[in-house]
Amino acid sequence: MRLDELPSSENVEDRRGDGGAGFGTGARGGLGIGTIVVLGLIGWALGIDPRLLIGGAEILSGGDRSYEQRSPSSPPSGAPGTEKGTPSDPMGRFVSLVLGSTEVQWKELFAQSGKTYEPPRLVMFSGATRSACGFAQSAMGPFYCPNDRKVYLDTAFFEDLERRFRACDSSKACQFSEAYVIAHEVGHHVQNLLGILPKAQQVQHELDKTEANRVQVRVELQADCLAGVWAFHAEEKWRLLEPGDVESALQTASAIGDDRLQRQATGHVVPDAFTHGSSAQRTRWFTAGLRSGSLANCDTFSAP
Repeated sequence: MRLDELPSSENVEDRRGDGGAGFGTGARGGLGIGTIVVLGLIGWALGIDPRLLIGGAEILSGGDRSYEQRSPSSPPSGAPGTEKGTPSDPMGRFVSLVLGSTEVQWKELFAQSGKTYEPPRLVMFSGATRSACGFAQSAMGPFYCPNDRKVYLDTAFFEDLERRFRACDSSKACQFSEAYVIAHEVGHHVQNLLGILPKAQQVQHELDKTEANRVQVRVELQADCLAGVWAFHAEEKWRLLEPGDVESALQTASAIGDDRLQRQATGHVVPDAFTHGSSAQRTRWFTAGLRSGSLANCDTFSAP
């Protein structure tokens, strides 16, 4: 992935130096019952469907139940790492460049429809940190919080893409896959600005768990498609793709499909429990956005 021409974003909060702000991170893996209860209470208190939080939390776990929630403590006043700006280390700079490219592209696409794009802020953290949607922890994977309009990312997730999911065979080959992950979360921000996310959450409150999960799958697949839309326009503007990049991103989309994660964790697949879509679905919708560059081709809610 070519990064030289990408614009840098100033909307990055680097909290990696705060040591988890006093939160215990526990073992990386699935969710314990304590975590599920806490996430449910957080969602109820903040007016967010808890299945949105729990769905995001299981992106790394694949349904495994070994994660244990620990008691939080407040970060000290003036804790380091909360500044806004461009981190200078390679990973921080990479995240800033990818986020900057999403800002340029979505600003242009919104303007074409007479709308104004307000970019999200991206929080880089290590272990755990606070968000307006509750405690952000490594086991949750990257997620978007609509309450504060921020993307939360523990970059250790990228190590999991390479080592645990085997989504790419080297750090260099993983770069576009990692960019896809960031663009997917920014896609949720786009959904929020367009009013899609709050409408989906409202509908979910009126459904049983199985039907609500099906709505959630459509939300996630649309974010995959929007990540593809970003990639289409970023390639047109900056020629950032190198041989193997698209294949690596498609491999990543497949690696974090619900069916594959469930099979790895439990040995069987339960479609009614899907929250992000199957490997085939995630690959299909990312490709739809990548090939067309059109939001009109990302209507996952009308598709069969």
